[in-house]
Amino acid sequence: MRVLNRYLMGGFLRSLVLTMGVLSFVMYIGTVVKAIEYVTRGVSLMFILKIFFYEIPYTMGFVIPISVMTTTLLHFGRLSGDGEITAMKAGGISLAQIASPILLCSIALSALCFWFQAVMSPKAHLARREMMRDIGKEDPRALIQEGKTIANFPGMQVYIGRRDADRLEDIVIHQFGPNGIKGQVRAKEGKVDYNPETMAMELLLKQTRMTQYGQTGDGGELRTLMADVYPMHLDLSGMMTRGAFKRKPTDMTFSQLLAAEKDVPAYFPHLAGDAEQIERMRVKMATEASKRLALSLSCVAFTVLSVSLGLTSRRRQSSMGVGIALVLVFFFYLFIVIADSMVDHLPQWRPDFVPWIPVLLCEVAGGILLWKNR
Repeated sequence: MRVLNRYLMGGFLRSLVLTMGVLSFVMYIGTVVKAIEYVTRGVSLMFILKIFFYEIPYTMGFVIPISVMTTTLLHFGRLSGDGEITAMKAGGISLAQIASPILLCSIALSALCFWFQAVMSPKAHLARREMMRDIGKEDPRALIQEGKTIANFPGMQVYIGRRDADRLEDIVIHQFGPNGIKGQVRAKEGKVDYNPETMAMELLLKQTRMTQYGQTGDGGELRTLMADVYPMHLDLSGMMTRGAFKRKPTDMTFSQLLAAEKDVPAYFPHLAGDAEQIERMRVKMATEASKRLALSLSCVAFTVLSVSLGLTSRRRQSSMGVGIALVLVFFFYLFIVIADSMVDHLPQWRPDFVPWIPVLLCEVAGGILLWKNR
């Protein structure tokens, strides 16, 4: 049995590493696209490396369960298609003995996944939020993206149609006051500069049209001015001295979620006195904790079901195994999306139970199929 276990585990682990590498690469494509975008905006290499580093815990928390399921399907499908499962049974080896090394490995991977989900991912998520907030502290010009509306600047929204280094084209700036929009500035082109000593951004706009609106915020136009050259001074000192983030459940470790669920006002002081919001936040934290735990234990549930499905294969059908894996992943994450939606709209329906539905269904269905194939 020792030789057999080494054979089964060796093949499984080799396929697992390969599958995790492929899935990690796929999930990192979006991060690579963002990194290229940051490079064009003049962001430092160290910042981009930090983005990749903070994405690792979040990515691994999802890659591990999917990789375990896909690898188990393909591994047992190959063993079954080659007749090796039949040969093992003929030699007096039970299905439980064949599957036990893989199940033990999936339990260890569940523990690793839980560590990512419960500790590393929330810490990396908070660090990434702070890093994204501080991206403009070194040089706020890095915040300017062409084709997007930028709302980072205090009291205004800026849209840039095209940017080439410090040269801007098709500029639209909306200025806001206490009662809503108070003005709009449009310019065909312009230049941007930043003074770190005064914490001010200087815009030199050309072919500019400035529109002022009524103070009631109803959009009523008061007057319009035209200028060939119009300088704008943006004071960013308030943006540079912003305090810490308001904590979100996604920023909290698993132990913090459990503690905060018992005493919401202690972790979210701004909700003190609002019983409805406190209860909603309590449900949100309970759902977040359930999602992380269910996602971690899905490694075992996926393994039980994948062993059963893999045994039904009679030939090497890798595409079929990958297709089944994609369907199961969609089915699992559909319930996570439903749980998130219920937190906002139907918190009284206990959305914290919803993420466990696919886990239990996979366990039951896998157990039944294993019993039939024993």
